[in-house]
Amino acid sequence: MNTKEIFAIGIMSGTSLDGIDLVYVKFLENNFHYFEIVHAETVAYSKKWTSTLQKAMHFSSEDLALLNTQYGLFLGELACDFIKRNQLQKIDFIASHGHTILHQPEEGVTLQIGDGQVIANVTKQQVVCDFRTQDVLLGGQGAPLVPIGDELLFSNYDFCLNLGGFSNISYLEKEKRIAFDVCPVNIVLNAYANQLGVEFDDAGTFSSRGSLNTVLLEKLNSLNYYKEKPPKSLGLEWVKEHVFPLIDRLETDVLSVLRTFVEHIAVQISQVIQKNNSVLITGGGVFNSFLIKRIEAISGTEILLPKKELIEYKEALIFALLGFLKLCDRVNCLSSVTGAKKDHSSGVVFLPEKQLSKI
Repeated sequence: MNTKEIFAIGIMSGTSLDGIDLVYVKFLENNFHYFEIVHAETVAYSKKWTSTLQKAMHFSSEDLALLNTQYGLFLGELACDFIKRNQLQKIDFIASHGHTILHQPEEGVTLQIGDGQVIANVTKQQVVCDFRTQDVLLGGQGAPLVPIGDELLFSNYDFCLNLGGFSNISYLEKEKRIAFDVCPVNIVLNAYANQLGVEFDDAGTFSSRGSLNTVLLEKLNSLNYYKEKPPKSLGLEWVKEHVFPLIDRLETDVLSVLRTFVEHIAVQISQVIQKNNSVLITGGGVFNSFLIKRIEAISGTEILLPKKELIEYKEALIFALLGFLKLCDRVNCLSSVTGAKKDHSSGVVFLPEKQLSKI
């Protein structure tokens, strides 16, 4: 008997605002260990969208509601363009991470905009989204959500490390999946690279030329978050409260900020993966070759990079998997990772509404 093929689109927007990742993935029914990325691409944000999303955490509830609808329309139109461009014939569902505006799980708050009903109506496809809210209501961090994918798709690695807006890591400990946000990465590096007139520090060219500020490095490494035990997660609010003020007080040279923060990232990651050569490393930060060299040097770990497709699109792939698991009523959120009261199947399903006939 042939196993039924399931085709899905995964949509991911990270906190570093480097673009929206879209993947078209093939899964197999009743086989949650198989995947094939058929098509994948990244769509850059316009300056207007970048500016809006950067400011959105300060919006009123009414403005956030409007933005939620507008962003859903934007994602729906992007998905339609992606479908048309790649001539996709079979789509079982779309899974969207949305874009995180607020994430304060200790306050019971998490918000990822991108109205699922709007996306469903625009694309005329079944949509799964809002994967974090239920976990927070169950007392969890609502993050990280990717580790279930590490468990099912990449269990041949001891550590799965992602370098995006934040670095997060996942690994097995005493037969339980442990995962947490390690430290900020591109959300800080890109902010200071922007001051140099570039979107990001390509290959770490600027950071490699800066001087190491040992006082700043010590202060960064001493932040209370790093002493906490998982489950734990980070958000832009934490960076704005604890990281940016510390940097701006102790270092004015942007090259030295970049150099010092690269070292900080490498130190924090090395404390987790020290002397282990079975590390799957993905995310946009992988292309910062200076950062990778510093992680290798401090951790004593040889890092072998996977295919570029996996580096760039692993998170979008796994959000498609989360949608697949949700629609199969399977666990897609692990309490050992988030601290929720129980494992559960998270996400909200939206079906396209029938268009009203014109009078």
